[in-house]
Amino acid sequence: MSLQCGIVGLPNVGKSTLFNALSNAKAEAANYPFCTIEPNVGVVTVPDPRLVILETIVKPERVVPAIIEFVDIAGLVKGASKGEGLGNQFLANIREVDAIVHVIRCFEDDNIIHVNGTVNPISDKEIIETELQLKDLDSVEKKISKTERAAKAGDAKAKKDLATLTLYRNHLLEGKNARSLELPQEDKLVLDDLHLLTIKPVIYAANVDENSLPDGNKFVEILRKEVEKENAQLVIVCAAIEAQIQELTDPEEKAMFLQEYGLTDSGLNKLIRASYSLLDLITYFTAGVKEVRAWTITKGWKAPKSASVIHNDFEKGFIKAEVIKFKDYETFKSEAGCKEAGKISIEGKEYVVQDGDIMHFRFNV
Repeated sequence: MSLQCGIVGLPNVGKSTLFNALSNAKAEAANYPFCTIEPNVGVVTVPDPRLVILETIVKPERVVPAIIEFVDIAGLVKGASKGEGLGNQFLANIREVDAIVHVIRCFEDDNIIHVNGTVNPISDKEIIETELQLKDLDSVEKKISKTERAAKAGDAKAKKDLATLTLYRNHLLEGKNARSLELPQEDKLVLDDLHLLTIKPVIYAANVDENSLPDGNKFVEILRKEVEKENAQLVIVCAAIEAQIQELTDPEEKAMFLQEYGLTDSGLNKLIRASYSLLDLITYFTAGVKEVRAWTITKGWKAPKSASVIHNDFEKGFIKAEVIKFKDYETFKSEAGCKEAGKISIEGKEYVVQDGDIMHFRFNV
């Protein structure tokens, strides 16, 4: 599964610095708006200590971790919904992603200009949200115009769709994000072709200075209270420090560096895991001497659908799945050990794959 998180924010909030640290793909981090014009895509591995354990037990020829893509999208400014700055390009790029990481400046630095002259995390958050809401409103109103004609002609489905679209229009007019309107899933299907921007799940990344690690500062507290209202996740990062952490290759050296700032894990790892969780993703493993591999699926997928991420034929010709729970594999140290202990279950088409399952699929095409 190729899943993407778009990193967005106003110019000069630290987006590109954060992206560089995430992927080591060097977007041009310049101190002026719009230094990121083409979206940079970075493929990032999902940190998972279970892979290390499996590697130690199996000793495979190679290990392939799960991945998630981050896209560094050009800085947004007020008026982007009307095409200001790089608005049209920004909004087209953000439509393509599955989730949004909204980077908000929570540090003061006279050497880095703020696009609006002063550090104000709530204002920064609202500027981005307003632009996205205005663009969504435009999309919804255009669809309302088309749907009204069919509804007036007596089309029952069009009447129902029109009622739902009107609810969304009113919600957006109140300055609220589409994702906060609670409706049955079947009613939301009318929005599928619109790819609304404010319906995408979001994580807020508070970018702080190094002196504000690990717990944040006054700006973070203001932002935290605002974010809690929408039950969203807030991750504290210091983009400048994260960039330094990524330069360290020795695990002990990295751990000591983190310790200096009172951290047990990097902000980036927290952000990657939060993104994975936000998209409702889980991991299952395949383990053999040739390869130990992590596979990404959506929580709730059954065995045949889960097998399809390896190859479509696995789903088409699915017969059964042999499943070992990770804890059992860790305890009994091999497939043979698990078999001897009676810890391998044979599952059919209705089995819902669980996070950490070690799978072996039987299929016939």
